[in-house]
This record gives sequence, structure tokens and C-alpha cells, in this order.
Amino acid sequence: MPQRNLLILYGSQTGTAEDLAGRLGREAKRHHFQCRMESLDEYRVADLIHEPLVVFVCATTGQGDPPDNMKNFWRFIFRRNLPHNALCRMDYAVLGLGDSSYPKFNFIAKKLHKRLQQLGACPLLPPALGDDQHDLGPDAAVDPWLKDLWSKILSIYPLPPGLNIISEDILLPPKYLLRLLEETIGQDDLSGEELERDSNNTTPASESHPFPAPVVSNQRVTALDHFQDVRLIEFDISGSALQFSPGDVAMVQPRNSPPHVQQLCSLLRLDPRTRFVVEASDPEAAVPAQLAELQCIGQLAERYLDLCAVPRRSFFQLLSHFAPDELEREKLREFGSAGGQEELFSYCNRPRRTLLEVLVDFPHTTRCIPATYLLELIPRMRPRAFSIASSMQALPNALQILVAVVQYRSKLIEPRRGLCSTWLASLPPRGRERVPIWVKRGSMTFPLEPGTPLVMVGPGTGVAPFRAAVQERAANGKRWSCLFFGCRGKSKDFYFEKEWEDLVTGGFLTLFTAFSRDQEDKVYVQRRIRENSALLWDLLANRQGYFYIAGNAKSMPNEVTDALKWVLQSEGGLSAPDAEQYVVAMEKSRRFQSETWS
Repeated sequence: MPQRNLLILYGSQTGTAEDLAGRLGREAKRHHFQCRMESLDEYRVADLIHEPLVVFVCATTGQGDPPDNMKNFWRFIFRRNLPHNALCRMDYAVLGLGDSSYPKFNFIAKKLHKRLQQLGACPLLPPALGDDQHDLGPDAAVDPWLKDLWSKILSIYPLPPGLNIISEDILLPPKYLLRLLEETIGQDDLSGEELERDSNNTTPASESHPFPAPVVSNQRVTALDHFQDVRLIEFDISGSALQFSPGDVAMVQPRNSPPHVQQLCSLLRLDPRTRFVVEASDPEAAVPAQLAELQCIGQLAERYLDLCAVPRRSFFQLLSHFAPDELEREKLREFGSAGGQEELFSYCNRPRRTLLEVLVDFPHTTRCIPATYLLELIPRMRPRAFSIASSMQALPNALQILVAVVQYRSKLIEPRRGLCSTWLASLPPRGRERVPIWVKRGSMTFPLEPGTPLVMVGPGTGVAPFRAAVQERAANGKRWSCLFFGCRGKSKDFYFEKEWEDLVTGGFLTLFTAFSRDQEDKVYVQRRIRENSALLWDLLANRQGYFYIAGNAKSMPNEVTDALKWVLQSEGGLSAPDAEQYVVAMEKSRRFQSETWS
């Protein structure tokens, strides 16, 4: 009988792919497989040639980009020098997660599936294409696909004699064992901030070891009577060894609020000062560095557990095992079942009910959650990404980000608030608190040639990376920066107005603005693009300029792209198909780039 080993590799941006990979891993254990689960960039890709059975779980981000934790794998797997039969020993399946409102729906899963076949791997079945836009979310496609997958796998790797599939009613051991100690830490240690880094430490900051950055300024850049609070926040990065270029991204590890931390500890009947240790169930697995550095339950709740997340189906499946009350257990099982997804969507996703609020709604169960399963039940808090809005050339020891503070109403009494943006907005300049920060390469890159024109379209906070680019070009004496900026009102949310005026006066910037609510007829950036078609044709076609879009992913990117195609047709005389191909060619040569978010 062949060895029953399964490798699960995931590429996840928001945690959904990682959550599904975890679900696959648990099902593998119930089917008596030896199972390993790793993110794609943690795995040594060259070892794939020895893997007999692999399931890839990967999300598509932005405009058809791989998630951050699979970008290195993506570059490797598409090397042209890889032998065409390199993966001929491997059976595989691809589970994709995407959003059909984007033009490149599940692009990464489709392309990976095709590439693995080119390298000789054998697909077990066509890829699953989970869709966030479906009423039931990705599960609508994933549930039936998983059923077919296990049927196929068991036909190749049948259960060993005498063994049956482990029932869903049986609780599996957690991946990480959290053990409470009898000792506590002092109150000063609980509330104390991290020690600043050694000034001689030149190791680049990373997710496992972020730089604790002081807040230098925290300035509201929208009018006080404007509906949205947007902040320009500056961090002091002196001695951090951080390096970044325009288009790069600042990663921030957020914190839960003290009331939420206290509420969790009260619900679970835990003293926040209680010390703990974490051990991996698998002796070959390592405890994450972020966990290993925490000392007590209060720090765990503040810095690691995602208390404000909207819980996923797997949360309810696990929580039901601890329910002593029959009514609560029945409801939890319904939310965790395939047939209960409409109910779960109405209860959790539509009102954006948080994990902490769910624990309050199931008090009998919450009181019975064993500390051992805390890390299995509550997901880790993920870092948030912000486009860097400043240039190291202009501000050498500073890093600035533009933060829209998220707050909105749902049917729940409490307003919904963005975890990270609310925390950042609350931080006083030059206070004691430090912000864990590191830098990642962004998806947008800017040309080095000094004479290359840039056309940048950045409505709202989408202007952040373009401010960094314009600052850097001005600091280096480069001209031919053309910016299209849109917002609601000149007096309400015209970010960096004085700075743009100075750059225009200095000859470093050509600026076009669209204030959509300052007149009866709404004006958006795409109209300004059409109005200045002759200039754009000259910059892009005659002078080989670059075209960039950044901002909200709803309709703006498509409408701006359509406006660009209109320019190519009206000024260049191209037909509609030729204009389409022109933009495709610009995209391939990186002269057309976009960075959008929902």
C-alpha cells in the first residue's frame, strides 16, 4: 500500500485560504493521512519533485496577483528552465479563492493548475473556483469539490484495513497546545511597552521581528465636518534599517483595545496576568515567533488573537464541541454545517458580527472553552498593509501612511470599526506606545529613467503611493509627473493641497483635480482624463510614459481604463480592439500598473 502522505500548501492574503487549508488538514487527519500544512513561501519548492500528493489552496488578489506569502513560489514555478517532466510523480489538486467582480477571477488558481500540468503533474480533478460574490461565499463551490476530492484520493489511497473515517463528532487535538501556568506577571509588566531595539541592530524588520516605531505625528487631513476621518500618520524609523521605495507597502501589526481584552478574559474567566507556554503538537513543527515572545494571557489577547474578526464556519464547527447547552450546541452545529450557510451569512457576515460578540451570544459554551484550544479557535490577528505615502529621499528618517479610519453602521447597536485604523487614529504623537512595523515590496514599481513621464490616477487615499513617487522625483530634480486626483470636495478631503500647489509652482507636477460633490453634476477623474486626451496621448504614445491607477476596486479602475482606451481611440485613431491590445501591451511591459483594494 502506498504511503498516505498529504502536503497542503496555501497562499493567503486575508486568511480565508489559510482557514480552508486548515479545514483540509483536519479532514486529512480524519481520513488517517500524515498531513503537513505550510504557506507556499515557507516551503522549499525544490522538494516538490519528491511529493506524491499535494493540494494547493491559493487566493487571487488585486488585479490577478498572487498573495504576499506565495510570491517567491510564483516566481520559481514559472522559471523557463524547469524540466517539462519535473513533477511527473505528483498528483495534485488546486483550490482557488477569488471574486468574480474582478476581471481576473481566480487567475492564480487557473494559471497554477495549467503550469503544474506543463511540468508533468497529474491533476486529480479540475480546480475549485470559490467566489466571494456568491450568496454562500466560496463554500458554494468548495463543499461539493471537497467531496469529489476525497472520493478521488481514497480511490488511490484507500483506508488501511480496520480503520474508518474519524467522525466529525470526535474532537481532534489542537495544532498548538496552550498550557496555563500557576504564576502571574506584575501589572507594570502587563501594561509596559516593548523595549526599543538595540541601536546597533541592523537586521531588517520583518513580521516575526517588527520595528517598534514611535508615532511622530497623527494629523487629520479631512475637514472636521467631513463624514470620514482620514489621518496622515508619521513614524520615526531612525535606527530601524528599514529601506523602501515609492510603491512599497508598510505592514502594521494592530492591537486589540483594552476593553476588548478585558471582555475576553472575563468571558473565559481568565486572569490577564496569568503566564502560559505554547507547545506544538507535532514535534517537527515550530511555535510561531510572535507567540513565543508573549508572556501572559493579556498580551496574547491584545497582540495575537483576532477578537474583531468575523468568524468563519470552522470557528462554529470547533466551538460546538464545547457546548454543554443543547440549544447552543444545536445552533453552533447548524452554523458549522453546509446546510446552515445562509443562516450563518445572515447572523455573521451581513451585520459583520465579531468573534467576541459571538462568544457573548453563546455564554454557556464560552465558559467551557478549554484554554488548550484557544489558539485553535481564535485566529491570529493579521497585519494590515498601507501604501507608503512618503519618500526616503525627501524624509530620510520618517515613514508616512494615509489612513482612512473605518467606521460604519450595521443592524447591530455598536458601530463597526476597523481594528487597525481605529487603533492608529487613537495614538497620540510622541506617546509611549510603539507601532510594530515592517516594509514589503509593493506591486507597483516606478521607472528609474529621469525623463520618463508618469501619469498617475489616485482618487481618495489611492493617492498615497503617488505622493511618495512625486516626492522622490522632485527630490531628484525629475519632472514630467502628471497626477489626476479626485475627492468629494475641495474644502473637505483635498489631501496635500498646499504640497501639490508648491510642486506645481516648482514645475515638478501637472495636477488635474475632480471634486465630485462641489457642483450639481458629479465630476470624476475619468472625465478629466478625457478632457486632457491630447496631453495623455503625447505622454504615453509619443514619450513612452507610464500609466498608474490606485484606489478603490469597485468601479473606478474599470472606468479609468475605459477612459484611457477612449483617449487612444480619439487621439491615436485606434479601433476599439486595437486600443484594447495597446493597453494589454502596456500592461505586459509594466507601463500600465494598478493597485486596487476593496
